[in-house]
Amino acid sequence: MRSQLPLLEIDEERDGFRFRGGSNVIDLPATLQARLSASPRELLNSSKDLSRWLVAAGLAEHPPRATLEDLTNAHALREAIFVLASCLRRDDVSSTGARATLNRLAADSPATPSLQANGTVRLVGNARALLVTLAREAVHLFGSAEAGRIRQCESSTCTLFFVDTSRKGDRRWCSMSACGNKAKVARFRSRRQTLSPGVDEP
Repeated sequence: MRSQLPLLEIDEERDGFRFRGGSNVIDLPATLQARLSASPRELLNSSKDLSRWLVAAGLAEHPPRATLEDLTNAHALREAIFVLASCLRRDDVSSTGARATLNRLAADSPATPSLQANGTVRLVGNARALLVTLAREAVHLFGSAEAGRIRQCESSTCTLFFVDTSRKGDRRWCSMSACGNKAKVARFRSRRQTLSPGVDEP
C-alpha cells in the first residue's frame, strides 16, 4: 500500500521540531528530546504544540483543531513507535503493549486524502484524524520489509531513529550535519592526539 502521507523536502529543523528520520512516523519520537537523560525535553506540551507539529510535518496546511485527548493519543503513539523501533533487533515483551496501542489508534477514522489541482495530496481532517493516518502509516512501516531499514543513530548521546534509504544501506547518523559532523570532529581530534602526544588542543 502506497503511503497517504505527503512527501516533504529534506529540512531537518522546522518550527522548533526535528525531522531527520525520512518519515513522519519515525520523526514523531523526536518530539521528546534527550529522552534517556535525567532531564528530557518535552516538545509536545500542549494541544497547540501538537497542531504546530502536524503543520511542520506537512500533514496539515493550517493548525488543525486539537484537544487534550489528541495530545494524550499523540504521546501514546509516539512512545509506541519508539518502543517498536527499539525492539526491531531484539525479542522484547514490551513490544506487545506498543503493538496493541498502535493498532488501537490506527482503528479509528483517518483523515481523507484529497488530490489538489497542482498534483499534490492534502489530508483533510482534525488532529485526531491526522494521528490515525499517522498510526496507520506506522502499521504499514513496521509491517513491511521497510522496517528492516529502520536504524538508530550511532551517536552514544542520540536516541533518534531514521529510515536508511542509502543505496548501500550503510547510513550511520541521524544527520551528517549534526551527529555525523560531531563524530568526524572527534575522530580528527583523536588522530591529532595520536600523532602529537602531549600537545594540547588549542
